[in-house]
Parts: sequence; C-alpha cells; structure tokens
Amino acid sequence: MSEQLSIRVNSARLPEFVGQTVRLAGRVLQRSADTMTVEASDGGEVAVQMFQVRFILSLVLPVLKLGADGVMPKMDASSTDPYVEVIGKAVDATTVKMMSVVNLGSDFDLKLANDTIEFMHDKKLFSRMFS
Repeated sequence: MSEQLSIRVNSARLPEFVGQTVRLAGRVLQRSADTMTVEASDGGEVAVQMFQVRFILSLVLPVLKLGADGVMPKMDASSTDPYVEVIGKAVDATTVKMMSVVNLGSDFDLKLANDTIEFMHDKKLFSRMFS
C-alpha cells in the first residue's frame, strides 16, 4: 500500500509541486458551481476546480436512489467558511483540482499560516530545528 502525502503550499510554492497532492490554505474570494478562487496565505490567487461527487456518482452508481423530486441529492465537498484548506492535485502554477476541503472558520491567521509554510520549505532552518 502506498502512502499519499500532501505538502502545504502557498501560491508562490505551488508551481514546484505541479502533478502532486498539495494543501492550500486561504480565503475564499469567489465561488461558483464548479470553481472557487482562493487568496492563498501569501496573497496570490489560486483557481480551484471543485470536486463534484454528484457527477461521479451519476456515472458509477446509475441505480442510486433519487430524491423525492427525482434528482440525485447534492453531495459535493463544499466550503462554507470564508477560510478553507483545499487538498488537491496541483494542475499547473495557478490551479488546484480539489479532492477535499477543510473549513477553517471565519477567523484564521493567513500570515501565520504563510510563515509556517515558508518555514517548512526552508530546508536549512527546518533541519536545524528538527534534526
């Protein structure tokens, strides 16, 4: 069994991890049915392609019970808070395809999150602290 790891990134670090699973904390600027724009912890904007469980289930489970109105219940991974952590695959330098989202509330310190991310990516400092 292989272990899937994800690294925390900001918008400046995202291009280093294209094709890999990342975790991006930020403030939701805009939401639509299938996309979300997030201000990352370093102030850069990242496009998030939303994960749609409803679409996948319609392909995989065609016998799924429909609701009283004849429509499959909506079951997408949804963000409800102004601050979120998106877990997903870095598609390119400015886009993440969401696998999951963690709601972080309405009072989240983006500067502290960004300082922590930069600390984790500073190999010299990180190794001195934890070796």
